[in-house]
Amino acid sequence: MITSLTPESIDDYLSSCKDAIDRFLSSLFEKETGEPYGTLAESMRYSLLAGGKRVRPILAMAALEALGKDPHPFVPLIAPLELVHTYSLIHDDLPSMDNDDLRRGKPTNHVIYGEATAILAGDALLTHAFTLLSAPDYDNLLSPANRVRIVRELSSASGMNGMVGGQQLDIASEGKALNLEGLEFLHRHKTGALIRSAVRIGGLLGDADPTSFAALDRYGSAVGIAFQIADDLLDVEGDAAMLGKAAHKDQDRNKNTYPGLLGVEGARSMAKAKLDDALSSLMLFGEQGVHLRDLARYIIERRN
Repeated sequence: MITSLTPESIDDYLSSCKDAIDRFLSSLFEKETGEPYGTLAESMRYSLLAGGKRVRPILAMAALEALGKDPHPFVPLIAPLELVHTYSLIHDDLPSMDNDDLRRGKPTNHVIYGEATAILAGDALLTHAFTLLSAPDYDNLLSPANRVRIVRELSSASGMNGMVGGQQLDIASEGKALNLEGLEFLHRHKTGALIRSAVRIGGLLGDADPTSFAALDRYGSAVGIAFQIADDLLDVEGDAAMLGKAAHKDQDRNKNTYPGLLGVEGARSMAKAKLDDALSSLMLFGEQGVHLRDLARYIIERRN
């Protein structure tokens, strides 16, 4: 029987899952060395392997565990979440977007490889996510129907009706005062959509029944907003050395944030409410949901 994790063992769990994901990611694009592919592959691997917590694929792994499944055989179909996330970071950092020079404690992709290659590296990571999801190598893992559902799930969460739409709304909202409803709508798309999708993909991979899938969906929705609130608080309270990226940039760019709207204590209170909602959604999974529970706590308590 799984027992409740201590703070130390959640670190062990994160490290173990991250190692499994990183081993797979490290195998990607390593053979593309000749031009014109060499520089592009090097740029893709630079950002993909630059570190990162791998929260999104780990959430999918924990969702599989909540359904009583071993997540490790499914890593090749979970890793596309990290390819999409990395693409979004490369593009977010571009001068035409957030114009950041530091990501995960290292120079951003465009600083090393130039803007054109950085754009293409992001494009290639995004499209390769769907190459992996549709690869015949993994036909034995789940039904073709569920493969299609996962492709639709990730593409929808990543695109106009998810992350990219949220990014556009974020740009359009700079300098405008959003109310709480508007701010939450923005972040359910920009940040929350891919996090929610990670949990839902775990449910699809694990062939969750409708009741279990609805519980995972509720959890993912709550955790997605909690993640953004935690990010906003870190931007206010953190420093670049700890975060691995620029701090205090949201206020400098007049962006809408939870601390800006609610104050620091109000934002913390809302994060706690989202945590409570996430935890209550997991009751039906019993001890099998222990890693999802501890991941929710980790997401709002993390320091980077």
